[in-house]
Amino acid sequence: MLGNNFLALAVTFVLALLWLRLNDYLAHRGWISSHLSRKIIHAGTGPIFVLCWLFFTNQPSSRWLAALVPFAITVQFFLVGIGVIRDQAAVDGMSRSGDPREILKGPLFYGIVFVILTIVYWYDSPIGITALMMMCGGDGLADVIGNRVASKSLPWSPRKTWSGTAAMFFASWVFSFAILSVFIIVGNLPQTLSSLIVPLTVMALLATLVESLPMKDIDNLTVPLVCIACGHLFF
Repeated sequence: MLGNNFLALAVTFVLALLWLRLNDYLAHRGWISSHLSRKIIHAGTGPIFVLCWLFFTNQPSSRWLAALVPFAITVQFFLVGIGVIRDQAAVDGMSRSGDPREILKGPLFYGIVFVILTIVYWYDSPIGITALMMMCGGDGLADVIGNRVASKSLPWSPRKTWSGTAAMFFASWVFSFAILSVFIIVGNLPQTLSSLIVPLTVMALLATLVESLPMKDIDNLTVPLVCIACGHLFF
């Protein structure tokens, strides 16, 4: 905790922006593909942002100030997507085809979910943290591993593979357990580490099942929604 919410806000914003722009730059320069950049941003933004919550005080206004970071970035996504802001580096880093309108789908939903979960759940509940980690780590790495580790396609979803599905489950579980562990150790959450094992396993399985369905560009909505529903049952 930094003891000053505005300092915490500034640090969070700088770290989030540096992560985003670094990957945009790498994709724009052609050092990594735009697809890989999109997934690295997807997987890494969540842990960075959520860990920055620890910089804030326990005042009621803290969650609203923290939510300004994803809100500002989401507004930027929207403006780039509709063509008001021309930012080719951002387009290269977050779209598959170079069409800025793609940002109005997955990346925009991603940002909106961050804003809502930050305000509603914050760091005094494991529900929002778990939903964000499974959306970021699980869904982000599923596509990366699925495209790089050869395996058969899922019978019910030909565009997705068994390797990607396995990555979704394990990354969802590991990301969630790791970040929740930090919040438990520092005293922000009352749960014990052992009490996380069964809930996270069930939630990761259900999130993986939802992610495996043959639906396009809405995983950033469906995965956190099923995690939230399960979270209210377990936590």
